[in-house]
Amino acid sequence: MGIRYLHTMVRVKDLEKSMNFYELLGLTETRRIDSDAGRFTLVFMAPPDQKDCPVELTYNWDGDEGLPSDSRHFGHLAYSVPNIYEMCQHLMDNGVTINRPPRDGRMAFVRSPDNVSIELLQQGDALEPAEPWASMGNTGHW
Repeated sequence: MGIRYLHTMVRVKDLEKSMNFYELLGLTETRRIDSDAGRFTLVFMAPPDQKDCPVELTYNWDGDEGLPSDSRHFGHLAYSVPNIYEMCQHLMDNGVTINRPPRDGRMAFVRSPDNVSIELLQQGDALEPAEPWASMGNTGHW
């Protein structure tokens, strides 16, 4: 048997806020582990039709003081979406900053409440450039 993808783990500071963000992307909770002895909670979230491709949200009950705060060592999570403009509008309507707008109709970047970079890619061919996205500038970094 060869190597097999299991999950991507990201540390979160506010479990509820982070879960709400991933729910906005369309992910649902697939599994949860609460460890009283280890004082942590693991929540696995995945697209409804890809339960075998989860992101693991790791929440340490006593905080993560001393851990890097920028998460730039991580890279990013990537999800394809049926309509990148609709997804970006949905995220903006719910208070998420679009760091790299989908000017090309193909790719955008946002950040989770824990500063994890999320790449959104248009499924299939790129959409025709459209406003307000075509002229929208970048915000921050991704």
